[in-house]
Amino acid sequence: MQAAAPARDQTGAPASLPAGIDPAIFQAQVQLDRAGFAPGIIDGRHGRFFVAALKAFQDARGLEQSGVLDAASRKALASERAPTLIRMVLRAQALEATFTPDIPSRIVDQASLPFLGYRNLLEKLSERFHTSSDTLLQLNPGLKTPRAEMELLLPGLIPSDRAYDPGLPARWRDMLSDLNISASQPRAARIIVSKSQSVLRVLDAQGRLIAQFPATTGSDHDPLPLGQWKVRTTAFMPTYHYNPDLFWDADSSDQKAQLSAGPNNPVGVVWIDLDKPHYGIHGTPEPSLIGRSQSHGCIRLSNWDAARLAQMLQADTPAEFVA
Repeated sequence: MQAAAPARDQTGAPASLPAGIDPAIFQAQVQLDRAGFAPGIIDGRHGRFFVAALKAFQDARGLEQSGVLDAASRKALASERAPTLIRMVLRAQALEATFTPDIPSRIVDQASLPFLGYRNLLEKLSERFHTSSDTLLQLNPGLKTPRAEMELLLPGLIPSDRAYDPGLPARWRDMLSDLNISASQPRAARIIVSKSQSVLRVLDAQGRLIAQFPATTGSDHDPLPLGQWKVRTTAFMPTYHYNPDLFWDADSSDQKAQLSAGPNNPVGVVWIDLDKPHYGIHGTPEPSLIGRSQSHGCIRLSNWDAARLAQMLQADTPAEFVA
């Protein structure tokens, strides 16, 4: 894709948004995401994760934690000066990328695939710009039949830099770039996962809130293991070892299987291992279900949030799970 340019109409004002996408909410979602307070899927719609992100941002900036997009919050968010919308030109190379269009629904059947990649360009662009396929189609109806040199209207989430640590695996550096994750991330001193609020908070060495992400945090059958844990290691672009003995709802005919890496792997693009056996923080192939579905006790984030979190953590970072 060609370098981004701010999206403006002929008067120089920001480009208008389709009906159903609130411009003020959309702008705030983009600004919150850039600031590290993830609002969930960027879609211009008011929802609980938008409110949670706004409250966290207000807390971090010393503002009243109202969850209301008031004048003080707008002013603070305006420090994120990058444009809300950008225009990019779709190049032929993007259309020639390798996709995995037919992914079986059963995990054991996915084991035959050499890579669990994006199903199509629309899904890849949705994750790259932290949004949904539906929202991208609202912004760009032509994406139903993408073609080279098509101009796209996208959320303004180009990272501030892509100078990733050369010590990271090349495949992981590529994925960070694909997900528009900036190479510059603050260092986490501690993380807190809240079961009741379905969020993961990141604190620095002074105890200040520096990031927050929506999370799926277990289920009634497999509740979040409350207590004090630590990060052990991080696996980038992990394979997935499926063991039906660990899942109460597994099909009785299922056999153990190993699934290839990829963004549509059951744990997404990264596995952050904890010092409690079989538990970790990871991505997902279904970002729209974060906080709306259940997990088997692990902490599930969108791929883009999990990737960003992974760049903040190091071994032995404390992880507290609270009710």
